[in-house]
Amino acid sequence: MLILFAAGLLFWSSTAAFLPTLPLYIEDMGGSKQEIGIVMGGFAIGLLLFRPMLGKLADKRGRKLVLFIGTAVAAIAPFGYLAFTSIPVLFFLRIFHGISIAAFTTGYSALVADLAPIAMRGEIISYMSLTAPIGLAVGPAIGGYLLETSLPETSGYSRLFLFTAAVAVIGVLCASQVINPPLNTQRPSERQNSNFWQILLSPRVRVPAIVMLLVGTAVGAVHIFVSLFIKSTEVSFNGGWFFTVAAIASFTIRVFAGRASDRFGRGLFISFGIAAYVLACVLLWQANSANAFLISAIAEGCGGGTTISMMTTMMADRSLPQERGQIFAICLAGLDLGIAIAAPIFGYVSEQVGYRNMFGYSAALTLLALLIFLTLSNKNLPSSLRFALGRGEDAFSLNNDN
Repeated sequence: MLILFAAGLLFWSSTAAFLPTLPLYIEDMGGSKQEIGIVMGGFAIGLLLFRPMLGKLADKRGRKLVLFIGTAVAAIAPFGYLAFTSIPVLFFLRIFHGISIAAFTTGYSALVADLAPIAMRGEIISYMSLTAPIGLAVGPAIGGYLLETSLPETSGYSRLFLFTAAVAVIGVLCASQVINPPLNTQRPSERQNSNFWQILLSPRVRVPAIVMLLVGTAVGAVHIFVSLFIKSTEVSFNGGWFFTVAAIASFTIRVFAGRASDRFGRGLFISFGIAAYVLACVLLWQANSANAFLISAIAEGCGGGTTISMMTTMMADRSLPQERGQIFAICLAGLDLGIAIAAPIFGYVSEQVGYRNMFGYSAALTLLALLIFLTLSNKNLPSSLRFALGRGEDAFSLNNDN
């Protein structure tokens, strides 16, 4: 587990280092605002196109191979940014780079779920998911430092790309040492499906995927537009602090939520996480002070720290080992799609009604996601409400016979 955690930390640090600097690089290479958006959007295309097939590969050939693919792509992609400055080439490079997260997160989540004892599954998955907030806090800071301390700027980009490649290479070495447990592929189950649409439309996956789609759309809107909104309000609050506070809140709540979910059930904490997202969007909708933005950031971090990790844990409960990669890939694809469509949809909405009211619409989306989870997360309305409020078990869980 320690080697796997190290691989995750290195991967996320390498990937996150691009977040604040790559748009600047594209701009310096002559890209317009529209071209910056197109190139950055290529990453989501790579996620959506390749995650389902990588999930199937994880089930057929093992988690370690998919984990290795993710870290290898993360190590190769920076050299592409170093070598090419053409906007069309950078777009296709971003699609290629998107394979890294599609592969790594699918293989990593499935492997952690395989290794975690059922009684401690929520706790272990939450602890192991800490690699994301740590990497997202460390990576951009290092990337920004490398860029700011280099003269001329082109030298800074070169240092950044070489640094991220070096970190990812170490991640590849760690991934190569991970032990891949054998899968019990001989156990048949009438609940196991191999077709993408069969899995997606099955009751145990359909509702979580829809919830993740709605949440992902709202989260994408927050991540893309919150800094611009804060700037437009002229409130004395640095947009960067919003993400720092959110990362701290996300880190903190993961430490406690996982262990508690093993005792009280996943549904309660998924409901809490979605409700936290609703609160974050409502606060942004009404924000007129630094304190409002600060509380919103805390709520957004609490939502991210519980919803995604607990949804992952719930899907681990609902899947057999030999189908877990596909289940995770399809469910997470809902989140990917939501984040991908957030920019064009809410970009248009913000032009029509402004940033403030745009967050009102994102609050409505997260509220809809909460209502869907409360009423449709299990086989009928009463059992759904009991599960979502921590009063009943998950009817789709396979823990009793896994």
